[in-house]
Amino acid sequence: MIAELHSLGFRVMLWVCPFVSPDTDVSRDLAKKDFLIKNASDTRIAAAPWMNKEQPAIIYWWNGASAVLDLSHPGAEKWFKSELQHLVDEYGVDGFKLDAGDSYFYPDYLVSHKKDITPNEHSELFGKIGLDFPLNEYRAMWKMAGQPLAQRLSDKGHNWNDIKSLIPNITGQGLMGYAFTCPDMIGGGEFTSFLQASTIDQQLIVRSAQVHALMPMMQFSVAPWRILDKEHLRAVKKAVALREEFTPLIMSLAEEAAQTGQPIVRTMEYVFPDQGYETVKNQFLLGDSVLVAPIIDKNQGKRTVLLPKGKWKSDDNKTYRGGREIVVDVALDRLLYFVKH
Repeated sequence: MIAELHSLGFRVMLWVCPFVSPDTDVSRDLAKKDFLIKNASDTRIAAAPWMNKEQPAIIYWWNGASAVLDLSHPGAEKWFKSELQHLVDEYGVDGFKLDAGDSYFYPDYLVSHKKDITPNEHSELFGKIGLDFPLNEYRAMWKMAGQPLAQRLSDKGHNWNDIKSLIPNITGQGLMGYAFTCPDMIGGGEFTSFLQASTIDQQLIVRSAQVHALMPMMQFSVAPWRILDKEHLRAVKKAVALREEFTPLIMSLAEEAAQTGQPIVRTMEYVFPDQGYETVKNQFLLGDSVLVAPIIDKNQGKRTVLLPKGKWKSDDNKTYRGGREIVVDVALDRLLYFVKH
């Protein structure tokens, strides 16, 4: 299957977590080697008193209950990397979506190989795994700014409140040193929202795709042609086509970020400091010269834009004088943007 996908031009990444199914030979073998995080020595479970000190801890997460790798143990880190590398060497896997790794999966009352390690440090260790694999993606990170790691935002819901958080969240990540960012999934990353057609807001999918289009990554959680009518699908395809047009710029900004640490997606204040833009959360800049003002409210047909000083050419080739506020009509299939001249 992977070979066939490669022949079609795709790269293939696998979704992995730092969890181990507990009732397995693999888990029992890892436990004997002390490669799993353990309960404290005074831990007792009333209903099962035989499960006491220093047994592998069981952590509840969104897909069940599992043991957790203790990556503070050099042997556990080596084992995990070797398992991933085997998938690369044997099957041609191109990289990994390294999910979970959030600090709350490593409660500080549990016992690790490294004494007094913090939950955040466990997240950092999981983040370092991705440095061995050029194609990677994370959603939880600690002290790994400036590294060649793709970092997506935390899961967003299929609603208009969450789409409003995309711009401030992703520009905030950039300011923290995480330049290679992804604004979660288009329309939200909660798959239950797409199980029934009645729960899908097609307009939200379109506007979400437009927000993503001129950001570092664009990621669908569900094939748009399976959930959208012709009008809304056409609007999404237009956003994807616009992204293709801007891909060379996005890639050049990614290369610049690798050298300088500058964010790819930038706040108004970052590019135009001390001009009163520090609280602007509904528009952003791609690099220094492309101002993007997407629609992030339902049934919104007009958009107010703050244009900094200078000359700006809009997506429909109109020229505007900056240093003022303008109001523009925006159709469903339009992502409003301006290029500085």
